[in-house]
Amino acid sequence: MTVLADRIEMADSSGELTLDTMFEWVETMPVPKGYKVEIVGGNIFMAPQRDTHWDIILDIVEQLRSKYPRKRVKSDVRVDYPGHLNGFASDITVMAEGAAKNDKGLWRYQDVEFVAEVISRKTGANDYGPKKDAYAAAGVPVYLIVDPYTGRWHLHTRPKDGEYRGELSLDFGDEIDLTGTVVGLVLKTGEFPRD
Repeated sequence: MTVLADRIEMADSSGELTLDTMFEWVETMPVPKGYKVEIVGGNIFMAPQRDTHWDIILDIVEQLRSKYPRKRVKSDVRVDYPGHLNGFASDITVMAEGAAKNDKGLWRYQDVEFVAEVISRKTGANDYGPKKDAYAAAGVPVYLIVDPYTGRWHLHTRPKDGEYRGELSLDFGDEIDLTGTVVGLVLKTGEFPRD
């Protein structure tokens, strides 16, 4: 970890800290198998994926596949968002039809239609706070937070001026009606497991 600390210190003193540099560091770090890595506000977060987490992600992806082709549905794929050093690997991202990667080979946040995050205990504050703010600033039309600890989901829609104007929170078992959004379907939550 000393090498990483030295690199961070050098980048900070030169003023050249970028997401690309930080992700290069992450790639050289001994990240344990099954851990997801994201950079939120210039901070590196690693969280293990639990069975409950994966089961919910897979359930949502399977439901999205009734409308979206496989190539438009992403999981744990880096997208850089507005704000200070925000490189997210969202649990689920749906790209717009015709979306193309930028010159760095990354998907553009301007092409994101839907994001879902399943809460992990140690990084949940990011999903409810800075990540929600970044998705709103990016104009992501639909942002869904699924919380297996509370057994509730939180839907955020209608981004405007850097915040979501439409918000709805209900319990697992209640359907998530996205028919009035760009997603255009209903997600069932009755089989979402709880932690």
